[in-house]
Amino acid sequence: MSCEALIAIEKSCDNNSGGIKRIYINLQDNVDMDTLSTISPVVNPGDAYTIDALDLVVAADPFTEFEFRRNTSGYTEESNIDLINGSSFVTQTINLMFHRREAAKSNAIKVLGSGQQYLSAIVEDQNGILWFFPYLQLTASGEGSGTARADGSKYSVTLLAENDQLAYAMTSAVLTSLL
Repeated sequence: MSCEALIAIEKSCDNNSGGIKRIYINLQDNVDMDTLSTISPVVNPGDAYTIDALDLVVAADPFTEFEFRRNTSGYTEESNIDLINGSSFVTQTINLMFHRREAAKSNAIKVLGSGQQYLSAIVEDQNGILWFFPYLQLTASGEGSGTARADGSKYSVTLLAENDQLAYAMTSAVLTSLL
């Protein structure tokens, strides 16, 4: 007996671009996960992974936009499935690159990773799709001055989560309510 009915994947005729256009980050504690809801009733089973409502807790700061240059940042999601133990989870990694080292950026990165706190992120990919990543943590930051003048100085930041499912798609109306 199957756990869930299969859902077809149709070939898309749309253009497909890689990379991240924008990212918005907030403390996980500021996101009211109890308000996380999906489209209901689910007419199309694929819509079950689209968020149409999400709220912040009372008096919480809105999501903060982090800006970076195009073609420098991306994310990956890798399924980890143990057939023997019956456990499954998805490792989600977001890599961000911020150009030009300066004190304000150093401080922002320090705050982002302080106390190994959990973060939520909303990523807009280059296809214009919004993705919600909960329970991220800053796991690495690096880079430096480069060696040649053309290298430029920069910061690299890695956010990592291990969640039960792939990132949820999100409607633009939900994002607007969180900013």
